[in-house]
Amino acid sequence: MDSRELLSMGDVSKRSGYAASALRFYESEGLISATRTPGGRRQFERNVLRRLAFIRAASNIGLTLDEVREELDRLPAGRVPNRADWQRITRHWRGRLDDQIAALERLRDGLDSCIGCGCLSLQRCQMTNSGDWMATTDAAPGAANLPALLRRPHQFR
Repeated sequence: MDSRELLSMGDVSKRSGYAASALRFYESEGLISATRTPGGRRQFERNVLRRLAFIRAASNIGLTLDEVREELDRLPAGRVPNRADWQRITRHWRGRLDDQIAALERLRDGLDSCIGCGCLSLQRCQMTNSGDWMATTDAAPGAANLPALLRRPHQFR
């Protein structure tokens, strides 16, 4: 199969696991591109499946939409990215993964004496908000006692 073979929206949706609405969104954000048939239907080059796999992986490790765009902009224009291209851009977020792994390990190790703050040890728990002391701080909304990397909201999927 030629890498420039065009796939329909339905084919890309089925093969990537993304809904058509997500594909339209990613196209509007410039993360993927499509051509149009004379009837206005979108058609995608087959290599869009690699970009979508990257978007899913990047989303799962917490990259923001802007960070994903920045990474994808590092890919070559006018040709299908090769293994070296992908390795070059993924080096940029290897440190992010290491930081997230460390944050998850801290969370896991802190939960050994606590059950996610339906806590069994309120005297020792580092995540408890006894007396609602968090209301008087400038802490971030939500689960502010979790490591920062673990409380970043997912912006897309």
